[in-house]
Amino acid sequence: MNFSLEQLSTFVSVYEQKSFSKAAVKLNKHRSTIGQVVVNLEDILAVPLFERIGRSVEATQEGELLYRYAKQVVEQLRAFDKIALNISQGEPETLNIGYCSFMPQLVLADIRMQLQKDFPNTRVNMLILSKKEIKQGIESGALHFGFVNTHESSAMNSFHTTYLETLTLIPFANKGGELASTPADELMSKLKISKQLLLKSLVDEGMADKVTLSANYELFDQLSLVIKLVQLGLGWALLPRSVIYSEFVQQNLVELKPAEIKKGLEIPISLWSPHSLHIAEARKSIITAIDEYIQHIYDEYY
Repeated sequence: MNFSLEQLSTFVSVYEQKSFSKAAVKLNKHRSTIGQVVVNLEDILAVPLFERIGRSVEATQEGELLYRYAKQVVEQLRAFDKIALNISQGEPETLNIGYCSFMPQLVLADIRMQLQKDFPNTRVNMLILSKKEIKQGIESGALHFGFVNTHESSAMNSFHTTYLETLTLIPFANKGGELASTPADELMSKLKISKQLLLKSLVDEGMADKVTLSANYELFDQLSLVIKLVQLGLGWALLPRSVIYSEFVQQNLVELKPAEIKKGLEIPISLWSPHSLHIAEARKSIITAIDEYIQHIYDEYY
């Protein structure tokens, strides 16, 4: 049998809309064209697909049976078309990106927006992963990119590595709380006896001695959760300095400036990816978003 994608798509649309007119609107075609396409398909298949009931239609038993298969074929052909378009345009079908939990959400959003602009047909998955999981994912091919803390990493010759920037962690507390009104020369002592909310990934990556200032601490996986808990007054936390440009943080949190802390804790962040031409343009897109984010931070802060 020789039937076309247009015929199957029309059949599926009429079945789902239960109307030639509604299917015509959906497919941006004239109603008479839709009707003729269905008639031609019925002739090819030698079975009736619909019963015409006034202005609506109902699928026949044959139509009910064939719909599932037609739907699968249409979806598969659309997927094929999308993949072919991605290949012809140099776009990857999917990008999987792993990132450490202390990456600021604003920069992650900027990266996603830049990829949407440059690769509108690419699906992007962004997942919180440990550095070990990111390394394994890139080695296995499951991940295309990974943002990692490279404070103790040796050169990774098997990866394409781009040093991005130093992420500075500084203490934050909730506005109106006791810590917010503590004098700078007394603040460090207060921090050491107050509950600290720690990102688990910093501890897992061997930085516990650098980031743990209080013996009274709790561990959390997600940066957004830590920010919320600080806002609720459940503790203080070392957070990326750039989170202060979030409207929520500006309204609810305050940067603490102990006399003993002049620069904050600096963590070098790098972008790992396999050596692959297929994702070279996506890498450029990601780096462009990060460069613009960093420039914005410098313009605002300095």
